[in-house]
This record gives sequence, structure tokens and C-alpha cells, in this order.
Amino acid sequence: MNTTIRTISRHDFLTTSEVADYLRLKQRKVYELVREQQIPCTKVTGKLLFPRQAIDVWIMSHLEGDAGSGAAIAPILAGSNDPLLEWTVREAGTDLALLCHGSGDGVKRLLDGRAMLVGLHLTDPETGAGNDPLRCGLGGLRDLVMIHWAKRRQGLLLRPGNPKGIENLKDLFSGRVRVVRRQPGAGADSVLTWLLERERLDAGKLTTTRHPALGEDDLALEVREGRADCGLGVETAALRHGLEFIPLHTEAFDLAMRRRSYFEPQFQKLLAFCRSDHFRERAESMGGYDIDYLGSIRHNALSVDSSPLVLARLAALAMLH
Repeated sequence: MNTTIRTISRHDFLTTSEVADYLRLKQRKVYELVREQQIPCTKVTGKLLFPRQAIDVWIMSHLEGDAGSGAAIAPILAGSNDPLLEWTVREAGTDLALLCHGSGDGVKRLLDGRAMLVGLHLTDPETGAGNDPLRCGLGGLRDLVMIHWAKRRQGLLLRPGNPKGIENLKDLFSGRVRVVRRQPGAGADSVLTWLLERERLDAGKLTTTRHPALGEDDLALEVREGRADCGLGVETAALRHGLEFIPLHTEAFDLAMRRRSYFEPQFQKLLAFCRSDHFRERAESMGGYDIDYLGSIRHNALSVDSSPLVLARLAALAMLH
């Protein structure tokens, strides 16, 4: 899979006059908001530019209920682990603490206010849909925002040389293959469940290791050190540990958060670092990632472009400022 960066369109960014028209404010008021660091913007060769998607999130963050959505949230990144994301969190100096115990655990922590960001790659076992807020248990979060991180390939990680001759999912049921699974609630386990059900294979008949793997590297080590013959994981983990890899599914890995967390310095520092050459070079060297739409907004609760609701809130916003 090629590691690419999407070519930015001129429509992705608004000029000062364009954002003033979009918000129905005077340009003077926009400059005031910039000076007070209240509106998301960037400066390129001395010119102010406003990311359209970030402006939409900012607008929605002024809806009733967002501002009073609770106490400060600890700067914790929970949910599923992703090798590139974990490296980026550390390398960018984001001050985010990593607490990755699976997508299901991350959803609970986000709902309880115990995590600022959550990494998700949950596949619905019935439809195969990925990271649908309703299916993930996040449909009731009225200030939910989901940001795309990357597309990744999931598949079977096999011992070097593939001594058991595994070619597909059906080969896992021969009785001589030991499979290491991820813990229940992990995104990889939901992918495996869906893949097996799609092939009408009974997961209960798998010969599995005694204990599940709690992360991508843990799973890869179980296979590399011979305690398991294979397991389902990301291509990046296979490359990192010198394992064989059979691709089975391309998935979206997304970051979920409350709307106000989008503007917290920890997350903004993460996004800024992702625009660097250093990040792009690392993603390329790790392999297995498509970062074409990294940072794009997949879901912004209640948002509809130019809807009467948004326009009404914009008028209220102008009065507030």
C-alpha cells in the first residue's frame, strides 16, 4: 500500500474575507478573533488561512451543551493501538499519555470522560461497516467528532517461511494451527469476527493460544517466537517483526473525541507534526499505511453545511463576540 499525502485543494482553506463571509462577520471581527487565538487558522507567507473543516468544528463547538460538557479531560489517548500513531505521540512531544487497551475500552473511557482521544477501528460483524458512531456505542454523544488517521491493511501474520502452509482463513481450522487472538473488544478482534462470519466459519472451532495478545507488537511476538502459528494484525507489525503477511481487509483507523478536545493544544500539536517531512518519512518507512486523508473530519455531530441550525448559531456567536 502506498503511503501518500492528499493534494490540498484551495477549497480546504478559506481566506480572511472568505471566512468572514462564511461566518457572517466583519473582517475586523475575524482579525480580533485571530488576535485573541479564538479561531483556528494558520499563516503561510504572511497570509492568514482558515482550514474549512476546523472552522466547521469550531462553529459547532459553540452549540448549547458543548461549553458545559463537564470538567477538564485528562490528556490521555486510549482505545486501539497503532504503531504510527504511538510513535507520533511520542516524537511530537504532545504530552498525551498512552493507555491503549482496545477500541471497546476506549469507547467507555471517552463516554466516561476519562480520555481525551480514542483510537478506533471497529468493524460491525453484520454489515462490515467501520467506525459507525451508532454501531460503536457513540451515537448518543452530541459533541462527538471523528478524525481520520489512516487506512491500514489487516491480515494474517505468519511465522517466517510459513511452515504450516497457511493460505487463507479456512486453513486456520485444520486442527494443527494455533491462532493468537486479540482481547475481546479490540478492533482487530471485531475484524476477525466479521471476516470469519463472512466466510461462514465458526470462530469457536479455532485452536487458540491460552492468553490473548493485548497489542499489535504482542501479537507479532507470539507468532515470531513460535507460541502461535498466526494471528490477525496490521501489515506494519508484520514488517516490523519480519513475519509473513496475507492481506485480508483494508480498514479505516480514526480518532474520536469530544468537540472541545479538537482545539486542545495536545491534539493540535499532533496534527501540526503530521504535516512535517519527518512524519511523512516515518510513515513511508513503516509501510502499510495510506495517509491520504489524515486529519479530515469523518463525523461532526449535528453538523450540516449551511443548515438553518448552523446559521442561527452563527448569529448567536457573532453577538457573543
